[in-house]
Amino acid sequence: MRFSSTLPRRVLVPFVTAVALLTTGAAASAGAAEACGSIITAPLAPPVAADDPCPSTDPVVCRIRVMPMDEKVDAQRTRIRYHELLEDMHRTEADMRAAGATEEEIARELVDMRNQAKEITRAGMTPAEVRILEERNMAKYGNPLGPTADQLYAKYGSWEKVTDASMRTSYAVDRELSLEYRPCPV
Repeated sequence: MRFSSTLPRRVLVPFVTAVALLTTGAAASAGAAEACGSIITAPLAPPVAADDPCPSTDPVVCRIRVMPMDEKVDAQRTRIRYHELLEDMHRTEADMRAAGATEEEIARELVDMRNQAKEITRAGMTPAEVRILEERNMAKYGNPLGPTADQLYAKYGSWEKVTDASMRTSYAVDRELSLEYRPCPV
């Protein structure tokens, strides 16, 4: 599914959220699948004490480490939904390339889709969890959803690298949630 940037957000977000929620079971049950586009899960680590030093500089990872197990399970499900939305980005990239889109058009669309995916998955989070993510992104990018296409272009210097960056995820967050994501090659 491609997230059309022509739809108003008030229509797009609830629609794609519903689709993501309906497909979560399929991805979660894929568990040990080895195919590309799959999300492999492992048992979650038990929570650590809040005063236990966090080895990561990422506040999201540090927050996950101390979550009660039921919250970790919910966070893992939310992350799986996020990865499913990112897999849609890989399909969109392939479709846009086949249609002859420019590297800049592809990159801009994918950065927009990634930000929509963040917005969609955050709809199922608590306000405190969203606040942590938004504070981190505001500090790093000046934008609660993350970097813009232009910020990424300024950082990487090419639209191809912006496309690659738009589809990368945090390995540290995935690892903390006992997930391994295997994207499909384009």
